[in-house]
Amino acid sequence: MSRVKRGVTTHARHKKVLKLAKGYRGRSSTNFRIAIEKVEKGLQYAYRDRRNKKRDFRGLWIQRINAAVREHGINYSTFMNGLNKAGIELDRKVLSDLAITQPEAFASLVKQAQAALD
Repeated sequence: MSRVKRGVTTHARHKKVLKLAKGYRGRSSTNFRIAIEKVEKGLQYAYRDRRNKKRDFRGLWIQRINAAVREHGINYSTFMNGLNKAGIELDRKVLSDLAITQPEAFASLVKQAQAALD
């Protein structure tokens, strides 16, 4: 039976991990044994935070909408209730963007929501 030399695959595996560890501080970016721990932990954080990012952005959009509608004398929950009753189906991302970039269009949405509540 012939001898198996595994230097090529080991080197490739080490290179792959050290490439992912690029930019880490200290030996975390140069030492394979430390880098593999840091890379695995980093990938766990990345997986978790891809889901958390969605939550964070939704919260940000709600805060922006709330701030914009309070300038018109109502609060967020009343505004959203009015939009639902008016049959306006815009998501929070779009409403937040409208509030920032096109305040006059957003003001007309607020008026429609208030009219639907009355």
